[in-house]
Amino acid sequence: MPQPSSEFGEELRKRRLGAGLSLTALSAVVHYSKAQLSKVERGIKAPSRDLARLCDAALHASGALIGLVATPATGTSKEATRHGINEEEWVMRLSPGGSSWFQPVGRREVVSAGAASLVSWGTGSQGRVSTTGGAGMLDASRSLFTHYRRLGQSVEPGFLLPGLIAQTHTLRELSAHVDSRTRQELLALGSRYAEYVGWLVQETGDEQAALWWTQRAVDLAAAGGDRALAGYALVRRALVTLYQDDAEQTVALARQAQNGTLPPRIRGLAAQREAQGHALAGDFDACLRALDRARTLLALQESEGDAPVIGSMHLPDSIGMITGWCLFDLGQPRQAAEELDRQLALVSPDAMRTQVRYGVRRALAYASHGEIDQACTLAEPLLDGLAAVRSATVTIDLRRLARVLARHSGHALVRQLEPRLAVLSRLPVP
Repeated sequence: MPQPSSEFGEELRKRRLGAGLSLTALSAVVHYSKAQLSKVERGIKAPSRDLARLCDAALHASGALIGLVATPATGTSKEATRHGINEEEWVMRLSPGGSSWFQPVGRREVVSAGAASLVSWGTGSQGRVSTTGGAGMLDASRSLFTHYRRLGQSVEPGFLLPGLIAQTHTLRELSAHVDSRTRQELLALGSRYAEYVGWLVQETGDEQAALWWTQRAVDLAAAGGDRALAGYALVRRALVTLYQDDAEQTVALARQAQNGTLPPRIRGLAAQREAQGHALAGDFDACLRALDRARTLLALQESEGDAPVIGSMHLPDSIGMITGWCLFDLGQPRQAAEELDRQLALVSPDAMRTQVRYGVRRALAYASHGEIDQACTLAEPLLDGLAAVRSATVTIDLRRLARVLARHSGHALVRQLEPRLAVLSRLPVP
């Protein structure tokens, strides 16, 4: 939990007086009560990061106030496991009751445990798979992956992960029984499966396992001769640090992924992530520069043929959507809401996870600007979708929305939403 900070309060008071603003005037700008601002200035009440962002923007502090609010400590390692793809067995249990779990087990553990304690099966043959058979498996797996990504927009990760993990394992194993060209294509596709598994695992709230799967994706791609995915893995790792509110690490990882040897799409997505990191830090100019760089790079992206698209396939204008996202973190909720309005109108209604992700942030932007009626009106139809997709990352913004609305608990629409917000804010359970 945020701790009271006399340093932040003193700096806030100094900048407020320097700007010639009374507590009442600042309260009207940031939509926090005068009493709460007074307690923060006197070091009695802890400033939230959202309040710090709003005050930083209102007082043109260029990130100085945001920097005085400590980033929450997390237990997630910044480095994924170093094991290579051939150093472990993958064990998955599916119970009759519907629950399941996945766990990587070192081969030494398998040997020491003995064959009787581990049920496993293989291809049943050490022979080669025909060229026709390998190509057929590749085509079918590509088509299946497209369907999985579409399903991922409307159902919770737990329904998809067993099949995705099994398919990743199948592609890896099959690659050892085909010709060299087909092997590379199978491993490349397997790497995309593994990367998508990592994203869905992050949606369950397990950041460490998400990093593990991201590293598996890099290993599979490298085994198939593709070193570029290691760059995108940095973008994925930066997403973990973004949701940890770690602006410095987000920017650092995103910059590493903008190496000139990487494909333009990966560098463009990295520049987008860098912009989000700068927005967290309150650096408006650096954020806009990164967005401009991202727009230029994504316009240069090359066709990847039959390969699945890296990154989101459900954002018609990813730069516009990320701009709206960043404007909120830069303490400009009204401008953020307007941009998100424009962008969400372009997103397919079938892309439920995308609609929920950015829709909740839009509702949060309206609420932070004091437009409570509009925030509640926008949030209410999203709740069923959120319950269906069970997203840990979206839940972070939903909790922020619940905290903002709690300051208006006497409002009729807020009272109607509060029971469901309270339940959904506790989801998903890792």
